[in-house]
Amino acid sequence: MSVTPALPIYEVLPAVREALTLHPLMVLQAPPGAGKSTALPPELLRESWLEGRGILVLQPRRVAARAVASRMAQNLGEEVGGTVGYRVRFDSRVSGRTRVTVMTEGILTRMLQGDPELPGVGLIVFDEFHERSLQADLALALVREVQENLRPDLKVLIMSATLDPALPARLQGDADTVPPHTVPLVASEGRAYPVEVKYLAADPAGTPDAAVVSAVSRALDEYAGDVLAFLPGTGEIRRALSALTARHPEVNVLPLYGDLSLEAQQRAILPDPDGRRRVVLATSIAETSLTLSGVRIVIDSGWTRKSHFDPGTGLSKLVTVRVTHDAATQRAGRAGRTAPGVALRLWSERTQAALSAAQPPEILEADLAPLTLELAGWGTPDPGALHWLDAPPERRLESARVLLRQLGALTGHAQVTPAGQKLLGLPTHPRLAHLLSAGAELGLGALAADVAALLEERDPLQGAGTDLGERLNVLRRWRNNQPAGGDVAVLERAERLARNWRQALRASPDNSPADPFQTGQLVALAYPERVAALRAGTRDRYLMAGGQGVRLPEADPHAGTPLLAVAHLDARLVAGEGRVYLASVVRLEDLQERVSEEAVVRWDTRTGTLLAQTERRLGAILLGAEPLKTVPPELRVRAMTEAVRQEGLELLNWTDAARQWQARVSSLRAWNGGEWPDLSDAALLERLDEWLPDLLGSARSREDLGRLGVLQAIQTLLPWNLNRQLDDLAPLALEVPSGSKVRLEYRQGGEAPILAVKLQELFGLADTPTVNAGRTPVLLHLLSPARRPVQVTQDLRSFWQKGYFEARKDLRGQYPRHPWPDDPWTAEATRKAKPRGT
Repeated sequence: MSVTPALPIYEVLPAVREALTLHPLMVLQAPPGAGKSTALPPELLRESWLEGRGILVLQPRRVAARAVASRMAQNLGEEVGGTVGYRVRFDSRVSGRTRVTVMTEGILTRMLQGDPELPGVGLIVFDEFHERSLQADLALALVREVQENLRPDLKVLIMSATLDPALPARLQGDADTVPPHTVPLVASEGRAYPVEVKYLAADPAGTPDAAVVSAVSRALDEYAGDVLAFLPGTGEIRRALSALTARHPEVNVLPLYGDLSLEAQQRAILPDPDGRRRVVLATSIAETSLTLSGVRIVIDSGWTRKSHFDPGTGLSKLVTVRVTHDAATQRAGRAGRTAPGVALRLWSERTQAALSAAQPPEILEADLAPLTLELAGWGTPDPGALHWLDAPPERRLESARVLLRQLGALTGHAQVTPAGQKLLGLPTHPRLAHLLSAGAELGLGALAADVAALLEERDPLQGAGTDLGERLNVLRRWRNNQPAGGDVAVLERAERLARNWRQALRASPDNSPADPFQTGQLVALAYPERVAALRAGTRDRYLMAGGQGVRLPEADPHAGTPLLAVAHLDARLVAGEGRVYLASVVRLEDLQERVSEEAVVRWDTRTGTLLAQTERRLGAILLGAEPLKTVPPELRVRAMTEAVRQEGLELLNWTDAARQWQARVSSLRAWNGGEWPDLSDAALLERLDEWLPDLLGSARSREDLGRLGVLQAIQTLLPWNLNRQLDDLAPLALEVPSGSKVRLEYRQGGEAPILAVKLQELFGLADTPTVNAGRTPVLLHLLSPARRPVQVTQDLRSFWQKGYFEARKDLRGQYPRHPWPDDPWTAEATRKAKPRGT
């Protein structure tokens, strides 16, 4: 067993061996074509530390896993399943002699859940780790915990063509939380052939497949070698395949994507047996790991399709987006694997400069329901207990927990339930696993297998209405060799999936017409929050149990159906509603376990009254209601409190005395600090539960609330020791020299209180009156005998010295019967006018 000397990986093999001998974890960076995926693992089988155990090589895609295993076995002169084998979902070629097993990352997670010690495994290789798939991040976190606690002898090799330069340091961990260890990095420069990269003068108009067809035709005339063209998805591949096959019959045009059979994938990867030129139309699965012999021309549409999860709706959807800079680099490198090549990028250099550097790790954007269930099954429901390169976002984790509780897979404390353990045994999303498991328990195993297969696959009847039952019947007629219609390629893939699910559920195939209500019942098992009820007065608008509005396409056969179970929808809202693409009718009697009945007492803002009724609900869908004969006091108080919280304190009767008391406390808090509590409106709203319930009495309406005076209630919030100081520090009134007691007007926020008084009542007073133990002068509003403002001041002494005499000139003519002495300092203060005739 030896590495072909021409492969660049041979040059760094000694460094890799030394690093793995001395360290439990290492990183290898090697460019495409260096041999890291196919040549390195077999070479490591002879290492002494491996002690005869096996090697697991992880690939992010099934196509790559099969191709890499096939190439390794071919290099060894063996068939797949000998020294080298593979394991992917629903397909495995291994034997008792297998030492190197290539597998997708999710298969490793299943192995770890079955036996975390991984007996017989000495090395785990994470290939193409730069893709940072959700399953890769999860598998690495679990493997590192196994290394620390169960298998310190287990080795891990992380490798890719492009890696974050900071990865080794990030893997070393924090000395406070992870036992620190050195993570060596070995880099291979490789020997890739030069690739000439060409751009368009401007971004093309029209669809990606049309641009690719035109570029392929030009490339076949201008350059030598086979062509690899990247398109975003299977729809674009099919259209381009049809156009190019008609235009270039002399060329072998082949598709390459994940759902193809192994034989079809091999035809795309291997040279044409008749020596014809090939054009391979591929999705992003051809970016890494796979070497397509003879390819010297890469045509890149510049687009890719990725799953985007919206935590606001709990839905994932496929979106077509621009490739990132690193993905474009990987794609171009395919042209230089075996000879000099050319990469034709179907976008402008200006667009190239605007490309994102890389996709963010999937764990930061994906639906985390599968990961959350795996962690619960692992016995670590708190992700913080594991070592992540990027921790899963808590908001998305909580959304996943909510869903898994609805599916019965988690307890309220995020522990896995027995039903959740069953879901872990089915290699699919927890939604579909629940459909399959619960469907089998209902005796609907064959139907569940067909429904799950169709929901995982593309729609075989695109544009033919939303009825899932119609798709089921097409699949069953096709399986029974009857005229069916529909996309045959999709039906073939769906049947392969259905066959695997039937085997897992031990169900026999059923080709009879599908019962539409049983179909809807199964869809509701997978998507409990997407049961949708028809809105009153409409035929196409629905409210889902999760609270989102959805709409049927125009003139859809399901229009007017009272209750639907929605399987596929476009989460992008138009006028606040999503669009239904696939659904089935469902009966309420089949959903009774989810119907809740409870006494509901709530505030009706529209009528300003208390609404008290027993409601039957399916999530957000109100099925029926009856008035409550007796309203539980605690529910009434809670609802009325919530009414005040929603509409504000203005619902209550705020007397002037209440507002002045509140302002006095607020002023003392502003003047003297936090010993005095915050009793502002905002603070009172936050503390409603402390003071409002005892005030409510039997209130049930807006009018009742308007009669409730709040003064005594809010006074309970002032500690008794401060209540004793309140009148001393912030008195309600001050006595002035005339003998009058004049009320103060306190204001929120600590502004000086206002003392509005006739200036004659202050004769003889030299200094401004104060509150707050003499620390805060009041703001004097000095009034005329007619109680009109003459002066506003906090400096009474200055007024007597200057302002009084200016005011006296005007006022004594207007008010001759009132005293206007020459010396206000010594004059007698009075609140009366002079007697008539004096």
